[in-house]
Amino acid sequence: MTGVLDSLFNGLALGSVYALIALGFVTVFKASGVLSFAHGSLLLLGGYLVAVLHDDLGFAGALALAVVVTGLVAGALDRLLQRIGTDSHAAHTQTIVTIGIDIVLVTDLARRIGGDLLSLGDPWGDAVTELGPVTVADSRVAAIVVSAAVIAGAFALFRFTPWGLSLRAAAEDAEAAALMGVRLSRVRTVAWCLAGALAALAAVFLVAFPAPGLERTTGQIALKAFPAAVLGGMASPVGALVGSMLIGLTEAFVAGYQSDLHVLGEGFAGVAPYAVMVLVLLVRPAGLFAAKGAARV
Repeated sequence: MTGVLDSLFNGLALGSVYALIALGFVTVFKASGVLSFAHGSLLLLGGYLVAVLHDDLGFAGALALAVVVTGLVAGALDRLLQRIGTDSHAAHTQTIVTIGIDIVLVTDLARRIGGDLLSLGDPWGDAVTELGPVTVADSRVAAIVVSAAVIAGAFALFRFTPWGLSLRAAAEDAEAAALMGVRLSRVRTVAWCLAGALAALAAVFLVAFPAPGLERTTGQIALKAFPAAVLGGMASPVGALVGSMLIGLTEAFVAGYQSDLHVLGEGFAGVAPYAVMVLVLLVRPAGLFAAKGAARV
């Protein structure tokens, strides 16, 4: 029973962090139609900035600056991509360009990090808390609490602000939204900035204890949140949240019961998110929460 509770809590913590990343994928896609494969490099950038700045600014100051800078870098990348165009055909080209951007950023950051494991100076350290029969890392508790608060704030932003209304209008019909005075360029740039900021925040919890620290391959973890976004339907924030929890719980339970699943091979926990994605898409090709579109008959 303890093993089940331990896996459950770890899965919720992982899912909460994946939700921050998946929400970034979805927000960018809703605003621009672009699948941003540069998201992993933005996550690595945010974590790297916290690692190199926390000695001088303290953890809170370094995190705040990293979130702002990473958000601005993401916005700048969007401005660069908009030079290619803003129609549906340009979105495909922009998606391909994000792969190149990711390679450039990751290469430079990997050179700076080298073979080191960098600490982000988070206040939780290796502290643990007893929750009944389960011992959990304080960083996991913080991940759930902070992610829940930030995600709630993001949903409020989508629902109750003029920018959120503009984003939803642009996602429904960009041409009609533009005719109604929505500044599509500004809407999508703000969406990219938000996604970058969420990625930087997620980096803190991905490398905190019990993880060893920030390394040059940390950005690849963002790819585990990609199946979560796809599972929910790429244009559904609610779907991203549900998909993230499903992926986090799957990974945690597979890792916790790896010895019982040895027939699937060592390290199957790393593959499990993609296996779940394939299985779900076989039944729901458009994702769990994809909106039904109109069809000409």
